[in-house]
Amino acid sequence: MNAQPLIRLENIILRRGGATVLDIPEFHVQNERVLALIGPNGAGKSTLLLMMAGLLKPKQGKIYFQGKPVESSADMASLRRHAAVVFQEPLLLNSSVFDNVALGLKFRKLKNKDLESRVQTALDYFGITHLTKRSAKMLSGGEAKRVSLARAFAIQPQVILLDEAFNSLDPPSRETIIEELQNILEETKITAVLALHNREETLRLAHDVAVMSEGKIIQQGSAAQVFQEPVNEFIANFVGTEVILEGVVRDSREGLIDVDVNGHIIAAAGNFQYGQKVYCCLRPENVTISRDFSGKISARNVFEAKVSRIMRQGFFYKVKLDCGFPLVAYVTIPSCEDLGIAPDATVKASFKATSVHVIRREK
Repeated sequence: MNAQPLIRLENIILRRGGATVLDIPEFHVQNERVLALIGPNGAGKSTLLLMMAGLLKPKQGKIYFQGKPVESSADMASLRRHAAVVFQEPLLLNSSVFDNVALGLKFRKLKNKDLESRVQTALDYFGITHLTKRSAKMLSGGEAKRVSLARAFAIQPQVILLDEAFNSLDPPSRETIIEELQNILEETKITAVLALHNREETLRLAHDVAVMSEGKIIQQGSAAQVFQEPVNEFIANFVGTEVILEGVVRDSREGLIDVDVNGHIIAAAGNFQYGQKVYCCLRPENVTISRDFSGKISARNVFEAKVSRIMRQGFFYKVKLDCGFPLVAYVTIPSCEDLGIAPDATVKASFKATSVHVIRREK
């Protein structure tokens, strides 16, 4: 991307109690895009959000907003005015829904007519106009979350920062609010940074993804790139790569390699040298199962496999296979029944060479 980032961090160091909490040489958020921060608990996601909102100042390094360095107190105040934060807990005042949604506008000294218009628009976004006069004390968890989101959008921020904003919601409320948020972000083009744990929500909402661990950004790129091309084993595991196989390169030619995995050869796309130790990463959605042993398959990798386990996951089955090495496939419920897939059944498993993501193995 060549466009200037809305937010850029450079050589950031933040310490607390002598411990380094953030150590980020470079990080950026592109304008009008949604970026998801993912990583284990304690990785520093919430701290990074607070810094981007101007609520924390780094001990070292620079924050740039709209291409300009944020240095003085006035610069920090300006950043705070253009950013809205939604925390895990709604943090509502003991007053009406209208007053809560209007809070940021009152701080900005908006006049009554403009204030009422902005509040009404924000209430409409999240379908809570009927709650205008209700006390915040009388709201359900889902309603309180909608009010906190409406309050953030009412100020028409240039960037909205959400810290695990869907936690503690029941599944129906969570699904509805995520859909509303997705539609609003698409309509308003407001830049958003979301700290998330859920992989499905990340893929659904985010254009870009940054993976954090121990206060560091260890991979940043498009959502497709991070999920399909993790740079190391830790990220591969974290983004849900079900199969990570240790192997050794046995042949390399014109962008294709053969990898010996437990005595079986897997063809993959890549440029590695003979003898290199690697991981072969494969996602279940890229594995196809068949019971037809006579037909030809275009995929380079075809293995006879025994079904070792079948697990129901929502509207599909996760099928674990033993090909002499472990493999996992997702199969729809009708397909599983039509193919007669059951434990101990023998099947044909296939996947393309381009579906295998290869990572250099250091040890």
